[in-house]
Amino acid sequence: MKNSPKDKTRATSKSNYHPSQDKASFLASQHRSSGSEMVEESAAEFFLPDLCKVQSVFFLLIVTELVALLFTFAHPSTELLDWNYLGLISLFGHWTVLTSATVLCIARPTLAKLPVNLAATIAFIIIIVITILYSLIADHFLRPQSEPGVDTLFLLRNIVISAIIGGITLRYFYLQQQWKSQRQAELQARLEALQARIRPHFLFNSMNTIASLISTNPDMAEEAVLDLSELFRATLNNKQMLIPLRDELELCKRYLHIEGLRLSGRMAVDWKLSNVDGSALIPPLSLQPLVENAIYHGIQPRTEGGTITIESYRKKNTIYILISNPFDDELSDSHQKGNKIALDNIRRRFEAIFDQQAVMKTSQIDGVFTVTLRFPVHQHSK
Repeated sequence: MKNSPKDKTRATSKSNYHPSQDKASFLASQHRSSGSEMVEESAAEFFLPDLCKVQSVFFLLIVTELVALLFTFAHPSTELLDWNYLGLISLFGHWTVLTSATVLCIARPTLAKLPVNLAATIAFIIIIVITILYSLIADHFLRPQSEPGVDTLFLLRNIVISAIIGGITLRYFYLQQQWKSQRQAELQARLEALQARIRPHFLFNSMNTIASLISTNPDMAEEAVLDLSELFRATLNNKQMLIPLRDELELCKRYLHIEGLRLSGRMAVDWKLSNVDGSALIPPLSLQPLVENAIYHGIQPRTEGGTITIESYRKKNTIYILISNPFDDELSDSHQKGNKIALDNIRRRFEAIFDQQAVMKTSQIDGVFTVTLRFPVHQHSK
């Protein structure tokens, strides 16, 4: 007795499924990655920046020198600029700042695990202790040997100055991180709102496709349901703002398979992915609406159907994605409004994430409508 298409479909979807093995491997991978991910996440959200970076060191050197100039101009002198005094102040300031930055850089992963108030207090104490250390060293070498003891006034002055500048700097870092976190939360909410507009529309069209197949071809309808379940498992379980391009392309392939069942051979797809960078990151559900538009505005209105061309390649640090479909003004006039809304939605999502680095253009040449996406390469840091 031969297996029915339904049995084959079910067998295909379950043949490689081992619940205990999948669960064990999943838990093992979660256990291995959870610790490192928590450390990375806490460090990324910590208010103190990574002071080991070249940009941070350069910033600290510039600010320290400006402060040294300010103190030099305020220092009573017969000259407009006392170069000897500036040299001493600069040397003392740079050594203090760079040493503090080095210690804070080393201690940053540990401080990131602590409450903000405690971490800020420890960072402040580190700055003060290093200031006291270098003040004592400077006093030892600059103070005349005939005057024993420690210049208490010099020490207290340096502590007060260091406390004021260090406190202001730490407060600035904290407010900057708060602003970044607020901006990130607003961006996340904005992207989720834009993405929420896509999912119901996506589900509505897919269910219509399945409904049209139930009466004519139940086996294909069942196959489409399996594809749709895989699509929604991938999209609804993914809460990330960016996903690998390969995952988005796989989602498009499944969606095209569903639509191909409905259109019964009227649609062909030409994939040009020889130079694609699958690890590049892209907003989820960003290509599927473009493919959907290509079907509903380019393929479906035409009796003879047509071919959708999907091309992706990388050029230096930029990803290019082109989606083309046949286009007829007379047949597609009634769909133009919905097409523009979908394109505007995707354009705003890309601009929200990539700012002005992302560009989306549309063109219509010789009866072919093309959407071109260009955005910078972003990849997982792991």
